[in-house]
Amino acid sequence: MALQITVDQDAATAPFEQIRARIAELARSGALPVGYKLPTVRGFAEELGLAANTVAKAYRALESDGVIETRGRHGTFIAAAGDATLRRAAEAAQTYAQRARRLGLDRTAALATVEDALRAVYGDSE
Repeated sequence: MALQITVDQDAATAPFEQIRARIAELARSGALPVGYKLPTVRGFAEELGLAANTVAKAYRALESDGVIETRGRHGTFIAAAGDATLRRAAEAAQTYAQRARRLGLDRTAALATVEDALRAVYGDSE
């Protein structure tokens, strides 16, 4: 299975974010199974006609999100994302809740702020 991703240079979304979002989506859907070996940064950048730093930035973001893992000289692979992703989301939620409380927001205001942020990111459809 070859990784087929296209980058729209005219899109408002930065190329690294297009790559990050597409790989994350493919991993989440199972189209890229756990253990799938991703192309090297240089090879993928060349294939896409982008700078290596652009692909590297996408890979770093994906690794930070727990979507991929780098195994040194062996390469970069799709990670078993379930537990790691949920754990990171729970940590982010805990950090937000603590910060909102320190700022003096009550539970209702803190939750409304989260709902606004989710609508901004996911749209009104969900």
